[in-house]
Amino acid sequence: MDNNQQKKNQPPNDEKRPKGIWFALIATVAVILIVSSLFSAIKGSQFKNTTYSDFLAAMKADNLAEVEFQYDRVLYLTKEAAALPPSQQKACTTGLPAGDVMRLAEELDTMGVTVNQVVTEDNSMIIMILYYVIMFALLFVFMRSIAKRFSGDGAMGGIGGNKAKVYMEKQTGVTFRDVAGQDEAKESLQEIIDFLHNPKKYTEIGAKLPKGALLVGSPGTGKTLLAKAVAGEADVPFFSISGSDFVEMFVGVGASRVRSLFQQAAKVAPCIVFIDEIDAVGRSRDTKFGSNTEQEQTLNQLLGEIDGFDSSKGIVCLAATNRPEILDKALLRPGRFDRRIIVDRPNLQGRLDTLKVHTRKIRLSEDVDLKKIAQATAGAVGADLANLVNEAALRAVRKGRKAVTQEDLLVSFETVIAGTEKKNTVLTDTEKRLVAYHEVGHALIAALEKDAQPVSKITIVPHTSGALGYTMQMPEEEKYLQTAQELMTELRTLVGGRAAEQIVFGVQTTGAANDIQRATSLARNMVTLYGMSDALGLMAPASVGHEYLEGQAYLECSQETSALVDKEVGRLLGKCYEEAKAVLTANRALLDEISQYLLLKETITGDELMAYIHADKASNTDAPSAETEDFAEE
Repeated sequence: MDNNQQKKNQPPNDEKRPKGIWFALIATVAVILIVSSLFSAIKGSQFKNTTYSDFLAAMKADNLAEVEFQYDRVLYLTKEAAALPPSQQKACTTGLPAGDVMRLAEELDTMGVTVNQVVTEDNSMIIMILYYVIMFALLFVFMRSIAKRFSGDGAMGGIGGNKAKVYMEKQTGVTFRDVAGQDEAKESLQEIIDFLHNPKKYTEIGAKLPKGALLVGSPGTGKTLLAKAVAGEADVPFFSISGSDFVEMFVGVGASRVRSLFQQAAKVAPCIVFIDEIDAVGRSRDTKFGSNTEQEQTLNQLLGEIDGFDSSKGIVCLAATNRPEILDKALLRPGRFDRRIIVDRPNLQGRLDTLKVHTRKIRLSEDVDLKKIAQATAGAVGADLANLVNEAALRAVRKGRKAVTQEDLLVSFETVIAGTEKKNTVLTDTEKRLVAYHEVGHALIAALEKDAQPVSKITIVPHTSGALGYTMQMPEEEKYLQTAQELMTELRTLVGGRAAEQIVFGVQTTGAANDIQRATSLARNMVTLYGMSDALGLMAPASVGHEYLEGQAYLECSQETSALVDKEVGRLLGKCYEEAKAVLTANRALLDEISQYLLLKETITGDELMAYIHADKASNTDAPSAETEDFAEE
């Protein structure tokens, strides 16, 4: 890009003011006034203030050693003070009538008192006038600066000023090379960038540049990172501002900042304006939960500004949100935010590419297999993977290694989902046996079911997440759909821990609290969202709010239907619990054997678990029971 283009792309700066000079001037005057006040106070503390009567009384008593007449004051030293050491002498001072100077001087001379007469001008009036002139000048400068801020940005103290950060070419340090797993989103944004670079090939065919694009996705998927990548790829000015920056306690400030932002953008077009978390200012204008005049004014101004600029000038407005359902419909209509770009959770290949990006500057050992890590982190977003890699690097340093190993990555993944191991938690023997049977109950159900995800690890070591143990399952492949049978298998796996406790010990413990919560939530979704209930059929009496924030389902039905939903959820959970007990009872010997091995080792792998199961099947020549066989075929 040539120098002319660079100058064109520079942000507007035509109102530079020598603010530093004013601040230096104000600081200098303030210091002078303070020093003068201190000097006067110090000087005044050297004398003892008396009355004119005291002076005449000392003169009459012949108690004066030295006298000095000034313009309107007399300084005198008594004989008692003169007898003291010089460091302890303190003169007295008092006012002096102008007509008494000559008379007193002659009288004191006849008394043999040393008299000095200092002719001084009365500068007090000049000093007072100068003081008030300086104060009025400072007040004038202050009021003038306030007036300029009112006329320039629309609010006092810069409150209405534009707070947008301006990024120029590649100053963000992020390009599309740093964004992985979002190929579709990058393709849509790349077209916008290409339009800014080469508008002629689009305008020749009659195409218009989209005025805006809305980035929608879950937290951590990389919406802001994509916007910064646009700044790195485009050689046009890039304005970045958060939606909350428009909101202030003063009415009208938000609209003023919107105007200021788009005025600044229009001066340097073509450019890109990015508004992060636009739901803070673009919330739907309804009175369901009360109105907010300031928010509505800001939104109206934003709508007007987007409508007002000419797309041929090359101003593109990008915005990001994870709550698109609450945005105002007028903001989403064509002609404003023309495109909705979904920034979704990455798939297996996307997670692998993301791991490669985040490990680009990490020293990895030869045993690292990023594909296995990508398989284990199903559902993770880019921020999760970045945190996982960083935790693995920190662990490698703690262990004194020069490179990150596969174990570091796997342990870091477990740390993210379950926390670190608690070394100070000591379980009793009974508690250890309960936890061991509980976890093996989960694992055995998952291992014996054909529709379950394979078990990768079982542990009874307490972790900081509050879990006294956990069973980890790792999917073999990426799946986007689940059948009713697979969900029922997941339910049986979740309640398998409680079933094992009941079969072996005949008790119910609080350790199954999280399992029951997850199972209840899954069963309720099957009934209310997925239409997998015979009692309700294909009806979906619930809807999900805040899809990209993993929102819960909200029932939208009558009380009778709600009661039927609760009854159906309880029936599903009860059925799966009984089926899990039947499986574990039929494989009681295997349950005891694996639990004893887990008590000895505290942590076992999925391969060790399957070795016990295969050995049991090889030694068992009897045909499986009808109950277990029928259960496996469901």
